[in-house]
Amino acid sequence: MPMTLEECREFFAQEIRLLAGIKTPRLAEAYARVPREKYLGPPPWQIASPEERALSLRGTSKVGYLSTEDPRDLCHNMLAAIDPAHEINNGQPSALGRWIDAMELKAGDRVYHLGCGVGYYTAIMAEVVGPSGRVVGIELQPELAARAKENLAGYSQVTVHADDGATFDPGDCEAMLINAGVILPRGLWLERLSAGGRLVVPLTMAATPTLGQGVMAKIIREGGKFSAQMITVIGIFSCVSLRDPQMEPLMVKALTTGALLKLKSVRADAHEPSDTCVLHTPGMCLSMADAAAAQEAAAS
Repeated sequence: MPMTLEECREFFAQEIRLLAGIKTPRLAEAYARVPREKYLGPPPWQIASPEERALSLRGTSKVGYLSTEDPRDLCHNMLAAIDPAHEINNGQPSALGRWIDAMELKAGDRVYHLGCGVGYYTAIMAEVVGPSGRVVGIELQPELAARAKENLAGYSQVTVHADDGATFDPGDCEAMLINAGVILPRGLWLERLSAGGRLVVPLTMAATPTLGQGVMAKIIREGGKFSAQMITVIGIFSCVSLRDPQMEPLMVKALTTGALLKLKSVRADAHEPSDTCVLHTPGMCLSMADAAAAQEAAAS
């Protein structure tokens, strides 16, 4: 006998828990509670494997989508198209699960989600932080932001804005997920992190005018310093308004030499370039020095 939709959702939640190594309480269960089909609009839906998307990012092929009208087919670690003509997808559930897990969300947390798309993963986060928390989502494309607002109307703790991540102020947050590639995090994001706050952000080089490749990094505020570590390698759409063509060669070097893979801290203090600097600018530096050592160097 075929599995029911509810059984498929429970299986899906456990599949993502294992694939993403989820440790955050309530996160895996959120995958079972949030109906993915609601966020993708009416059927038929277009789904594809993450491997096909990876090949597409390398320019070797186009994504071949499979059409389905069965919502049970969405309960797998597959991409689901939002705009198949432009290969804009709902995202790979296990990848997003790993990044959300890295934010270590707790009930009552205030969360910022840049690039919320149609709101599916925003809803996952809202389930984890609960009604006492707050999730602020922004989406650059007005039509997607409108869909996200409609999809998330049942969550009183969620607000969605059609806005640009280069200028939007999310307010104070315990956690942030930046779902678009940048060269450096905005200084405002670091300022808005509470003590112990976690920022998960893709640091990428531009592979095409709209797509980037690099690493997903986790940055943690520890008093006046910021520790950092790599979570995964990544291919992702860029936050075009936050990219600087003059800095692109610096990011290419940081990636091709492997220095970015050794990231340990983000420095916002003024200092001279050194061998520990991965990508150095006057206002911010990605560093291979641990946060405590970087702070001591700044004080000396």
